Amino acid sequence: MTIKEAQETVDQWIKTIGVRYFNELTNMAMLTEEVGEVARIIARRYGEQSEKESDKNKDLGDEMADVLFVLICLANQTGVDLTAALDKNLAKKTQRDATRHHENAKLK
Repeated sequence: MTIKEAQETVDQWIKTIGVRYFNELTNMAMLTEEVGEVARIIARRYGEQSEKESDKNKDLGDEMADVLFVLICLANQTGVDLTAALDKNLAKKTQRDATRHHENAKLK
């Protein structure tokens, strides 16, 4: 699925199953909540915190998909074409960081 197809699929889901988009502020709060759930898994599974028994069955991919879903909702609501935005962002990073990371001694 392309990013464009994902935006169209989420929009169709919202209109048929979700009834309507939550407002942008609600979705921003939901995005923060979902990112927090990803952070919790990462901190406990890959970081130094011990993983609680109740967290061991959490599906990291599913939580990341929740983040992506809400991010796509926000993009759809605000008229952002994520494909174009990502292309533009990668071009910016490529120009800005063309040699920066290769010259970073910390990355060698």
